[in-house]
Amino acid sequence: MDNKTTRRKFVQQTSLVTGGLVAAPFLSNANFFSGSAGTIKVALIGCGGRGTGAAIQALSTKQNVQLVAMADAFKDRLDSCYKSITGALAESGIDKSRVDVPEERKFVGFDAYEKAIPLADVVILTSTPGFRPIHFEAAVKHNKHIFMEKPVATDPAGIKKVLDIAEIAKQKKLNVVVGLQRRYQNSYRELYKKKDLIGDITSAQAWWNNDGVWVKERQPGQTEMEYQMRNWYYFNWLCGDHIVEQHVHNIDVINWFKGGYPVKAQGLGGRQVRTDKKYGEIYDHHFVEFHYADGSIMNSQCRHIPRTMSKVDELIIGTKGRIYGDAAVIKDNKGNTLFAFDKKGENNPYQAEHDELFAAIAKGEYKFADAEHGAKSTLTGIIGRMATYSGQVIDFEKALNSGISLMPQEYSFSATPPIVPDADGNYPIATPGKTKYF
Repeated sequence: MDNKTTRRKFVQQTSLVTGGLVAAPFLSNANFFSGSAGTIKVALIGCGGRGTGAAIQALSTKQNVQLVAMADAFKDRLDSCYKSITGALAESGIDKSRVDVPEERKFVGFDAYEKAIPLADVVILTSTPGFRPIHFEAAVKHNKHIFMEKPVATDPAGIKKVLDIAEIAKQKKLNVVVGLQRRYQNSYRELYKKKDLIGDITSAQAWWNNDGVWVKERQPGQTEMEYQMRNWYYFNWLCGDHIVEQHVHNIDVINWFKGGYPVKAQGLGGRQVRTDKKYGEIYDHHFVEFHYADGSIMNSQCRHIPRTMSKVDELIIGTKGRIYGDAAVIKDNKGNTLFAFDKKGENNPYQAEHDELFAAIAKGEYKFADAEHGAKSTLTGIIGRMATYSGQVIDFEKALNSGISLMPQEYSFSATPPIVPDADGNYPIATPGKTKYF
């Protein structure tokens, strides 16, 4: 397995703008499935926890779905994923033949995705977010329908690539679902239908405040690249910081209801509690003002500090009332309830994403083009990070066209990552007033 691949080689191997592929008139074979008789073959790219869950959800749909290939940078993670998937199917009584992944279709390494994608009709892209643009490009090149997790990139250059490839996916009529699952949740869909009850949206608040997530300790013998790949949440080229990786959900809700994206952002943040070297380079709190073209503002909070207030929610304020996201309630300015969603009608949005995607594919329908809003909401989080890291006002369009990339020059476990620790093992941390982007 070749684990030493340069960024230039990645681009050359997955380029979509040469060889006449932009105007390709053909569609994926998956477009022509009719009913449940045809088997829809799936490749899983990225075998961590989210990949495991997404694969199980895909295999739990009503369609004749079969997992036929898997790819990950690490063999132990792939093997653990395979075991979890087969175990979950057995517990659920789902036909075990839905998983047909012999050893020769389990691919390991940085280039593993190149081997798995051609074998399927649908690809599930759930690797660490920094690789999403590369994998998305390859999937569209091979004419595959796609489920990809959020965020869809970690830097402006990645967002630009995703937006460019999204246009090609539309031309090819490839269904693309992005894992911003509130858009597939019954309560949020009903709130959206009734958003006019609050009049014109004048401001909004969004929160992702909780204790934080796991940490992977450094192990003896690991190269710096392997350590960062294992502990990926704490390095921006892989994760994007938690304002991008997690808070994108709430940010996307506001953008969705607003029907647009901020034009600029400014804010503050830092590392107040989570300061140990094992937390890499990311902040433990961000507070950002996102300004929209009409003058309205979203105030965004995200925090990873134990024993503080936990809140993951959205509040949308209009001229006539307010929308309370998690509670699924709309009230007027006097506090009277205008609409309350009956929680008995709530669905599992993680499952709904796959149910709706595979139902469309089985019918030969083109229904989903989530990549554009996924990319622009991800960029909203990215300009928020850039604003807190620099202390400057960050313009959405300027960032999008900046070409700023966080990705390494070479993809290999022996290669040097984009950020490295000092002699004491500490990573450089962005400092407002000193960190600059433009």
